[in-house]
Amino acid sequence: MIERAIASGTPASLLHQRLSRYPAVALVGPRQCGKTTLARSLGSHYFDMEQETDRLRLDLQWADVTAASELVVIDEAQASPEIFPRLRGAIDADRRRNGRFLLLGSISPALMRDVSESLAGRLTVVELSPLSLRELPPDDAERLWRCGGFPDGGVLDGHGFPQWQRDYLTLLAQRDLPAWGLPSGPQTTRRLFGLLAARHGQLWNASDIGRALGLSYHTVNAYLDYLEGAFLIRRLPAYSANPSKQFTKRPKMYWRDSGLLHSLSGLGIDDELASLPGVGASWEGHVIDQVLTALSQAGHDHEAWHLRTATGREIDLVLRVRREVWAIEIKLTTQPKGADMARLDETASLIGAHRKFLVSRQPGSFGDGVRTACDLVGMISAATR
Repeated sequence: MIERAIASGTPASLLHQRLSRYPAVALVGPRQCGKTTLARSLGSHYFDMEQETDRLRLDLQWADVTAASELVVIDEAQASPEIFPRLRGAIDADRRRNGRFLLLGSISPALMRDVSESLAGRLTVVELSPLSLRELPPDDAERLWRCGGFPDGGVLDGHGFPQWQRDYLTLLAQRDLPAWGLPSGPQTTRRLFGLLAARHGQLWNASDIGRALGLSYHTVNAYLDYLEGAFLIRRLPAYSANPSKQFTKRPKMYWRDSGLLHSLSGLGIDDELASLPGVGASWEGHVIDQVLTALSQAGHDHEAWHLRTATGREIDLVLRVRREVWAIEIKLTTQPKGADMARLDETASLIGAHRKFLVSRQPGSFGDGVRTACDLVGMISAATR
């Protein structure tokens, strides 16, 4: 079993910290990212709420299970909303005990609604992403970008991509997203997936998508909320801390998993990534996701934006971390140029950035701590140290 960064086996890991401080933890993340495997390694009492037998077993064993000292794992908790009031009662009966329940969920809307209504103040949320750069050997870095991080999608052995990703998205469109409340037919959802892949890394334009689908921009925005809640899409908001500056207010849209993006973009099993239209935007989104995932895994508070001025100057990722503002420019090149850093310096001065990073595919890291050129590994190291 691959050791996951949020549960590295030490008391300092994010998941163990949260279990020590709260009676219940909700472990959320996309389907098939490894939540069940991780949870079953932590708790001896396991119940899958999508299985009728497990729901009955938990009901009949409730008194014994809630009195036990072992961690109780309740998988796909959103499938059994009646469990939340019972959990609240069990927790309130002994508020001094922490680390009692681990709830797993593949979608935010239904699960988080029940959590907010029943378990406010009793539960904290931890996100598990698909496998990330910090969790894999260095030799797997290229395969991670190509195949994405889902354990069965090819990142571990090179097999599965892109058919696994296609099947995964088909299942989401046909079963999971409708069950979670998305009011869209599977065919429309698959068309939406394709349109979003073609606009990966671009400013979000719901009206443009709506025209292609014959839907209003309000409906498209509502659909995107579901995809974001299913951990498929990331909307990176526009930086607007200085209202006197003429910055765009529209977010940028990214697929969170590069393997899903590449399968939707038509990348074949033998195709070179360099042949993919929009390969630069793919690399940009991959870097952003890996950096933000690493910050979350480390439990570092942070905020993230993109920046674009009225004159077209851009910063791919603006971070607020450790009371500093960082400006990060991402280039798909093995030979970054001084002119790239000079442009970053100029644009970063508009927001008073404390540190500036030029992230490329040139191995290694060099700079003076304020201005740094590095690869993705170096960027993650700087963000999480």
